[in-house]
Amino acid sequence: MEIYLDNSSTTKPRDEVIEEMTFMLKTCYGNPSSLHRMGFDAEKKVKWARNIIADFLKIRSDELFFTSGGTESNNLAIQGIINKNLRYGNHIITSKIEHPSVLDIFKNYENRGLRVTYLDVDKDGIIDLEELEESIDDETILIALMLVNNEIGSIEPVEKVKKILMRKRSKSFFHVDGIQAFGKIPLHLKEWGIDSFSFSGHKIHGPKGTGGLYLNKNVILNPLIFGGGQERGIRSGTENVPGIVGMGKAVEILDNEFFEAREKVTELKKYFIGRLKNEISDIKINSGIDERFSPFILNVSFMGIRGEVLLHYLEEKGIYISTGSACSSHSKEKSHVLKSIGLKDREIEGTVRFSFSAMNTKKDLDYTLDVLKDSLEEIRQITKR
Repeated sequence: MEIYLDNSSTTKPRDEVIEEMTFMLKTCYGNPSSLHRMGFDAEKKVKWARNIIADFLKIRSDELFFTSGGTESNNLAIQGIINKNLRYGNHIITSKIEHPSVLDIFKNYENRGLRVTYLDVDKDGIIDLEELEESIDDETILIALMLVNNEIGSIEPVEKVKKILMRKRSKSFFHVDGIQAFGKIPLHLKEWGIDSFSFSGHKIHGPKGTGGLYLNKNVILNPLIFGGGQERGIRSGTENVPGIVGMGKAVEILDNEFFEAREKVTELKKYFIGRLKNEISDIKINSGIDERFSPFILNVSFMGIRGEVLLHYLEEKGIYISTGSACSSHSKEKSHVLKSIGLKDREIEGTVRFSFSAMNTKKDLDYTLDVLKDSLEEIRQITKR
């Protein structure tokens, strides 16, 4: 039996995605920049994917740029905007719980002399909008926040940031890391006044190595990669056509199933939390079930154990989870997210992340609960000796 509950790290590609990509690799393998028919056929498929994704995001197709994934999209937007606007100011703002693909860029600019504000978060991982407003000044050129936190699933109130910028009459740009939000929660990029938004294909049952960046038509940035001028000069390099088309297929299916999938996953998370609370002692739920949290992510601290040990106990029974962000799983440092929400060391040590998809079932969760109870009992007995 194989139960995959690590969907925030990556998701299983859909069969339809694999079939579409196989067709592209075997049959439609032309370079979209070529002038002959095979190039035109590939270009046509890229255009199809661009339109599908742009429609899903309710943006114009010429505001969408394909990249190799969420990390590149964050780098392209943040570095591109800062480098283009340094003459207008040297202050940038983010939060303390960002993904390394955002946080490390900010640290790099801080080392280069820029003034950086790292916003605190409360116990649920939510920023304080008053602190944000007080932090914005005439030198602020960029605010970058993640919409859904990748470890605990908290949803930041990004829809209120643009109103604050307008009230302050700030010309700062607003970038949103949407990698854990894309396809998981309703998005209104235009309505929220977001200037740039990054997302990834492999988080929504698409292929790895694919991603995208929404850039509002008013945003001008400096590219990071120079070359043949693909993606209108914003991201040069021959397009990953099979990957782009595979991501387009994943979005096409997602668009048809979005609300049904979200409702199913919401019920799964509620069900799992209910059984956890009723049947397992000494736990702390770090991801709520109200509208401030993504239904796709559940972070739990189990006292008296180490998360990594529990992960391997479950793995032996065919259950796959995470101790946090897969991107930081090899780091020996304690999670900066869990520290920022005020967890104690013993709580952080015993923390794991379950992340769901609509491919999961209650039967999966029942099996996981049974194995989890046995594993915790055994680990805690060993720990007490």
